[in-house]
Amino acid sequence: MLRPKILGLFRLFRFELPFTAGVCVILGELLALGTLPTTTEIVLGFLSIFFISATSLILNDYFDLEIDRINAPERPLPAGLVTEREVVLLSIVVAILGLITSYLISLEALLVVILVWAVGLLYNWRFKKAGLIGNLMVSFSVGMTFIFGGIAVNKPFEIIVWFFAVIVMLVDLGEEIAADAMDIEGDRQAGSRSLALVIGREKALKISGAAFLLVVAASIMPFLLGWLERIYLFPILLMDLVILYSTGKLLDSRTVNRRIYIRWIYLTGLVAFLIFIFIRIVT
Repeated sequence: MLRPKILGLFRLFRFELPFTAGVCVILGELLALGTLPTTTEIVLGFLSIFFISATSLILNDYFDLEIDRINAPERPLPAGLVTEREVVLLSIVVAILGLITSYLISLEALLVVILVWAVGLLYNWRFKKAGLIGNLMVSFSVGMTFIFGGIAVNKPFEIIVWFFAVIVMLVDLGEEIAADAMDIEGDRQAGSRSLALVIGREKALKISGAAFLLVVAASIMPFLLGWLERIYLFPILLMDLVILYSTGKLLDSRTVNRRIYIRWIYLTGLVAFLIFIFIRIVT
């Protein structure tokens, strides 16, 4: 019984999501400094946002138990692998780790982490069913990963950092709206006011697609304005191509499994950011 429980607790983290948030912090640090941060800045910056993002994801399983019984019965809590008490205790421990690591950076970093934690708690507790407002809260938290990267290296106001913060906010907003459109049946039974339920699935997906297309259109700006060297065109173009292809599939009502294309956008963004960091390190 112990092994399934440990695996269940492990799955609560949804590791690829907080890992990506940590990668965004490191990229924010690199963009702010224009050079490689110290090992301490990289480790503390990554861990702070990793832990605080994981806290929100763990609590999401707690608050979404009834919805997950319909939309995702394989999740650890509805599947009975973990108890509600264990989920809450794990979220508290992970949140404390996030607060400690951010405090080791600076007081400003701690305040930002507290803000992100509070937004995540409010979202899970009250605003997940509020539709677009909830989507914007999640997108705000995602965008703050880049701002946090700037704060972690004491350069919070670099324009390129804020640009990338807005870009990832738009990408996440598009993903949130599209994901709600895929979960429409469970959300209806849970009393959600998701955009897909208010205006219809296809119209919501068009708004999601508009956010993705805005990202693609804006992605050329750093090169036109001289913020980035041309060598970074490769990861940006890679991300743009996948976004365009996936957006087309999401907007096509004949697509059987549209959810997979949301994941394609997310994973390609992660790969693009990792390539970006690699280029920054070696050049």
